[in-house]
Amino acid sequence: MGQLTGSRAITASSCHTVSDAEVKTVQAKLNDIFELIGQMQQVDTEGVEPMSHAQGSALRLRADEVKEIDQRGLFLKLAPAPDMETGLYLVPKVIE
Repeated sequence: MGQLTGSRAITASSCHTVSDAEVKTVQAKLNDIFELIGQMQQVDTEGVEPMSHAQGSALRLRADEVKEIDQRGLFLKLAPAPDMETGLYLVPKVIE
């Protein structure tokens, strides 16, 4: 039950109440995670080159080119006058 009190101490700082059954379930899952980490740390990675992606594939890049025409003037004409100021859209304040 000593480990349970340690796990319970972690949850004491939260606003949630946790039953003993939930603590045991979470503790078992955490123990599984720590066991997996231990197994991974034992793997010999000497001579293995680090990879930037798990599959070792590079991203295909495309040319950065404009594919649409500039319609800013048209959109500015469609906006109601009170919602515009020096070519910018005015939006209502939503965060005080």
